[in-house]
Amino acid sequence: MHDTTANNGWPMALGLAVLMAATRSRHFASMTHLPDASWAVFFLAGFYLRRVWAFPALLGVAGASDYTAIAWFGVSDFCVSPAYAFLLPAYGALWLAGRWYARQHQLRFASLPRLALALVTGAAACELLSSGGFYFFSGRFTETSFIEFGARLAKYFPQGLEAMIGYVAAAVLVHLGVALAVQPAARGAHRAH
Repeated sequence: MHDTTANNGWPMALGLAVLMAATRSRHFASMTHLPDASWAVFFLAGFYLRRVWAFPALLGVAGASDYTAIAWFGVSDFCVSPAYAFLLPAYGALWLAGRWYARQHQLRFASLPRLALALVTGAAACELLSSGGFYFFSGRFTETSFIEFGARLAKYFPQGLEAMIGYVAAAVLVHLGVALAVQPAARGAHRAH
């Protein structure tokens, strides 16, 4: 699995960055009706990109997308607060979940439960860190309680998880298609030697 990205790191990183920029900021996503792909992008980057530079580069794309949306496209700055810093560990959790799954991955149906575990665990950690950080530390809520926070998690987490699963499922299908197309060619080249 890891060998598939050794020569394709830059194009893969660029593709993930474009996907995030196009869907993260509501100025493009509202036109295309695509949900935010940020969670999936960090998970997939952890899976496909071995270079550590990709993580801070994608964080920069996320920040630049948010700034552009607020400064030039009139998107509300409600979510920008001191709690914005919680996105670093939140997206880091997704990155690490993708890295963990990359070590577990095999091109077999039996690998799907591990993928599901990595997706749900990474997404849950991301949601707890990002939403928890915002709810408790943004200063936007005068009174906070764990009961209200639990209700907010129940309301928003399924939407984020659903979007993430949709994008990762699409990536799985593309990955399988490429792997199946490459295998016969690789076998033919191996027999020629």
